[in-house]
Amino acid sequence: MASTVVVLCTCPDPETGRRLAESLVGDRLAACVNLIPGLTSIYLWEGRIQTEAEVLLLIKTTDERLDALIARLRALHPYQVPEIIALPIVVGLPEYLDWVKTCVNIVEPGP
Repeated sequence: MASTVVVLCTCPDPETGRRLAESLVGDRLAACVNLIPGLTSIYLWEGRIQTEAEVLLLIKTTDERLDALIARLRALHPYQVPEIIALPIVVGLPEYLDWVKTCVNIVEPGP
């Protein structure tokens, strides 16, 4: 049985976030993607401290679809090294977790 995970991914702006989210949901790699605007990231890049406005994507999927999701994000993402971090969902409403699994399942559910 597949486990559900949340993937964190930052992107440079809402338009990029929407494009990535629609692709992941449309390709059934994610059941849902939340875009959280207004994020400020402070990080070390190429030896310098950087400060950038970003959008955080909260992506819900299963561990079975995770590799394909990561590959798709890497292919579409404008960053050289995008933040892609997967966290297991330890506890959740069973009906919601089942919905996530159904959405990303390659085989359509029966009647």
